[in-house]
Amino acid sequence: MRNFSRMRRARGARTGTALGSLPFAAAALTATAALYIALVAFGNITDFDTNREFVRHVLAMDTTFRDKDLMWRAITDRTVQDAVYVAIIAWETVTALVLIAATVRWVRGLLRGGTGGYGPARRAGTLGLVMLMLLFGAGFIAIGGEWFAMWQSAKWNGLQAAERNFLLAGVVLVVTWLPDGSGAGR
Repeated sequence: MRNFSRMRRARGARTGTALGSLPFAAAALTATAALYIALVAFGNITDFDTNREFVRHVLAMDTTFRDKDLMWRAITDRTVQDAVYVAIIAWETVTALVLIAATVRWVRGLLRGGTGGYGPARRAGTLGLVMLMLLFGAGFIAIGGEWFAMWQSAKWNGLQAAERNFLLAGVVLVVTWLPDGSGAGR
């Protein structure tokens, strides 16, 4: 019985289906990122007003230092603010769908023992993770944080959360592309 278990673990390690393998880790982490952004999108859709207020205050720059040299950047039109918020939710939703599809591809590859390779899963995961990084890196850190001076606001400052999310996606992206030693499916 012990030899059989040892043979199964060895075969699983060779094919990349063993728990603890890099493909398994990439699948689990991609699923985590997918779950996270799906819950964010769901929350923004079902509790629309809470984060709409956040977006409105960041764009209006009404809790910043109100430096006259920066305030020309402020967007105070509610329609434009709401359009930006809806665009953010749409981006989150599409990102979640892409990451869910990537997770499904990872699981399929694992169930096939890696024989078909993990290339489709890596590519789909990369797309979703880069979308996540663009949302939090370009959208919240660069545009919100710097252009709209969100860093100046004590109340409406989402930089820490954005940095955490950017880092999460970056770590998952790195794990996704680590060589798994199988030589299959780049």
